[in-house]
Amino acid sequence: MKRVKQIFAGLLFAALTAWGVMALAYSNLPYRLRLAAAAAFIIAVLLGIIIPRSNTRKIVWYSGVFALLLAWWLLLPPSNNRDWAPDVATLPYAEIGGSSVTIHNIRNCAYRTEKDYEVRHYDRTFNLAALRTMDLYLVNWGLPHFSHAMISFGFGGGEYVCLSIETRKKKGEKYSSLKGFFKQYELTYVVADERDVVRLRTDYRIGEEVWLYRLKATPELARLVFLDYLASVNRLKDRPQWYNALTASCTTSVRKHIAPYYPKFRFDWRILASGHADQLVYEMGVVDTTLPLRELKLRSRINARSKAAGQGPGYSEIIRRGLPGFD
Repeated sequence: MKRVKQIFAGLLFAALTAWGVMALAYSNLPYRLRLAAAAAFIIAVLLGIIIPRSNTRKIVWYSGVFALLLAWWLLLPPSNNRDWAPDVATLPYAEIGGSSVTIHNIRNCAYRTEKDYEVRHYDRTFNLAALRTMDLYLVNWGLPHFSHAMISFGFGGGEYVCLSIETRKKKGEKYSSLKGFFKQYELTYVVADERDVVRLRTDYRIGEEVWLYRLKATPELARLVFLDYLASVNRLKDRPQWYNALTASCTTSVRKHIAPYYPKFRFDWRILASGHADQLVYEMGVVDTTLPLRELKLRSRINARSKAAGQGPGYSEIIRRGLPGFD
């Protein structure tokens, strides 16, 4: 038992130390200061191993050093005032009044390539009584166990608005899955035209595959989820939040908005291993189950449809026409 306790203590010490080093190395501090802070933390830990003679004093030393680091980490403030990449520089927000919602700054970029685009936005008023459908997009970029999830809401007259929960990157910044655990990025809700967020992934990003599924939801349930999303959109405009690849990512945040209204939507390992999210919703019965999952997934891939539809006004209808589960 003593040996087991020693092994556990050693693993805990190694895990906390590794986390501390990465928290400093991947922080928003200036580059040289990050490296200096990470080095100082390692030196402080080593001194705590060498200098105190008793194990109790070693524990006290380490606990104090780690507590200081953790306090700094927890107090790191997110910000809405950075030199943002153009596509996420303008935050959306919604004005909700009675049976209508006016969404400001719906993004509809005109892409020439993935990185060469003209940023465009528009405002639109939606009638909540006309909200009819809720659809799930799953986007995979080559990692079999991880996908990006987006939810699109459909209104009468063929109007759709898509919400994509993403990292709010600064100019020149690239996404890193590892950095996503360490307060490197703020969280943003991209409220967009489908011709933007969907075509970006089917037409301009190399190697991305997109699937589209109709979620089984009453209009009343769709409205509840839609308003829940918009509450977060408005909150982020006033109170920024850190993105976290584990607790505040695209799929964990999607679950946060949907789970209260789907009693069967309990936490599942496939929320984190989001590449299997289609299997999860299939087993829950909230997508079309008249076909085997393998065939449903094969027929729900929309890359070719999206490229054929182009930028025309009938884009959203064309990519849905004839898909399983769609009227």
